[in-house]
Parts: sequence; structure tokens; C-alpha cells
Amino acid sequence: MCNPNTKSNQHLPTQKRKRLKKKTMTSKHNQTLILTLAFSLLLLLPSLALATSPEECETATQGACHNKPKALRLKVIAIVVILIASMLGVCLPLFSRSVPALHPDRKLFIVVKAFASGVILATGYMHVLPDSFDDLQSPCLPDTPWHQFPFTTFVAMLAAILTLMVDSLMLTYYNRNHKGSKEAAIVDHESPAQEMSNVMHGHGHGGAMHGHGGAVEGDEKVTLRRNRVIAQVLEMGIVVHSVVIGLGMGASQNVCTIRPLVAALCFHQFFEGMGLGGCILQAEYGIKMKSILAFFFATTTPFGIALGIALSNVYRDGSPTALIVVGLLNAASAGLLNYTALVDLLAADFMGPKLQGNVRLQLVALVAVLLGAGGMSLMAKWA
Repeated sequence: MCNPNTKSNQHLPTQKRKRLKKKTMTSKHNQTLILTLAFSLLLLLPSLALATSPEECETATQGACHNKPKALRLKVIAIVVILIASMLGVCLPLFSRSVPALHPDRKLFIVVKAFASGVILATGYMHVLPDSFDDLQSPCLPDTPWHQFPFTTFVAMLAAILTLMVDSLMLTYYNRNHKGSKEAAIVDHESPAQEMSNVMHGHGHGGAMHGHGGAVEGDEKVTLRRNRVIAQVLEMGIVVHSVVIGLGMGASQNVCTIRPLVAALCFHQFFEGMGLGGCILQAEYGIKMKSILAFFFATTTPFGIALGIALSNVYRDGSPTALIVVGLLNAASAGLLNYTALVDLLAADFMGPKLQGNVRLQLVALVAVLLGAGGMSLMAKWA
């Protein structure tokens, strides 16, 4: 009987070159996305900082709630507390492999992920989208064109379509490069799926089991690539929103607004981090990539708060430039988050074999989604 491992070893140099090439391209793609986002924000910040607003659009008040020293203390506390909540939320799923009940294949993980997906969905609909409406329909903006066209929903729609394009084109690129190739079934050594692959090949009887194992491996590889796309797209949408909301909080001097906002953001960051952490876990990245994604998620809101503190003397959230830029960013972030939550997270799980084959688990997951979305919607009263 022919040993399939012997045949596989003959092509090892070619396989290594292909894996190295794919990893290099993925790394360059991730760096390009991060650099593009950072560069865009750097271009926008000077205009936001130097923007002036009409007197009637000034939002700062000198009432009892306006206390600059006390607000600064609250914002420093917020940076630390939100950073801890974000790190706990995003890292909890990543360390779940040491807890059998929270393994991705277990029912509890599916329920927790459904709850976190509900939080992300409510974030887009109940927090980000209304903020964009408020900004782009502000009386501080001229009637033409801002009050004559629904820019918020238009930009959100374009962002959702763009997210679909990214999902589709990246998967198409991968499938084209591996169509008809036996090496397509090879799984990264970082992936636990390799272990199952070896077991199937080791226990195969003849070419039939080997072919079946290769087909299974191919499906797993496509699913793995899909999960990685989802994790990257979700990370991008969360980062944009987090910087914007942190900037607004850091520039505010209203103690009555900041105090409840800290608690709401801790709840928001913790459960949103759990949703992102679950996606990162299913993407099966190496420790380096997991650390990078977790670091960016955990630090973006504190970074936005610190940036808002630094710009608090010149930043005016009521200026036309600030309203337009923040409103458009919020609209794009809302479209991305809503698409990702509904299509990539909820629909993918609820239409998948695990929930379709277990009606009771499906109902429990639906309740978890409603609880997550309901809790995050309730937070909209303060944040």
C-alpha cells in the first residue's frame, strides 16, 4: 500500500514556497490596511483640530457639569478602566482553549458568541448610526447638500457593499490560486486542523480515504480563510468607531456626560471584544497576529481619549468640518458593523450545520442575541 505521506514529502519545497508567498502577501495586505487607516486619520486630525465653529454651534457650557479638572481625572480613570475591560474581553476567547467548556466546538462558545454578535449588531444600529444622523443633520451644517440628501444611510449602504466586495474578492482570489491543485488542501502548521488531517491520512485505506481527507481539508482551508477575512474586516470597523468615540469623550469637559459614558463603554468594549476575540480564535492566527489584533482593539479607544485630551483646547465637535468628517466615518463604520454582524457572524452561525441540527441550541442562541442586542440598546441611553 502506498504511504500518502511519502508522496506529500516529494512536493515539500513547492509547498513551502507557496505557503511563504501566501503568508508574505497576507502580511503585506494587513500592513497596507493598517497604514492606510492610520494615514487617513492623520490627514483628518489637523482639520478637526483647527476647525472653527459658529458661536451658536458651540457645545461647551459653563454650567454645574462643566468642570475641567474633575473631567480630566475621570478621563484618565476611563483610559485605564476601558483598557482593562477591552483586554479582558478580547483575550478571554483567545485563552478559552484551556477551558474545555469554551472550546469553539462547544455549545457554550456558540451561545457566548451569539450574545457578543448581538452586542456588535446593536452597536451599529443603536450607537454609531444615530450619532451619524445627529452629526450630518446638525443645524450647524449648510442646507445644501447636507439637509437635502440622506448621506448617513447612503454611506452606510456603500460601506456594506464595499465589505461584501472585500469578502467576495478575497475568497475568489484564494480559490482561483488553488483551483485544481492538490496543495490546496494543505493546512498551515499553526492550524489545529492539521492534526485532524494527519489522523485521516494515517488511518486511510487506499486512495479513497486519502481523497476524502483532501476534500475535507480543502473545505476547512476555505473556511479558515473566510474566518480570517471576517476578523480583519470586523477589526477595521471597530477601530474606526473606537477612535471617533474616544476622541469625542476626551475633548468633552462635561462631567455629567463622562461619568455614565465610562460605565457604558466598559460594557461595550468588553462584549464587543468577546465577539472580536471569538472571530480571531476561529481564524487560527499565530500568536504574533493574535497579539497585534488584540492590541489594536484594546488601545484604540484609550488612544482616542488621550488624543481628545491633547486636542481639547482646539478641538470643536460643533464645527462643520468635525461634524462632516465624524458623521461620515460613523456612517461607514455602522454599515460595516451591521453587515459583519448580520452576514458574517449571525447568518453564518444560524444557517450552519451546528445550529440547524439542534433546534434547542438555536433557540438558546436566539435568546442570547436578543439579550446582547437589548443590553447594548439600553446603553444607548447613556452612550
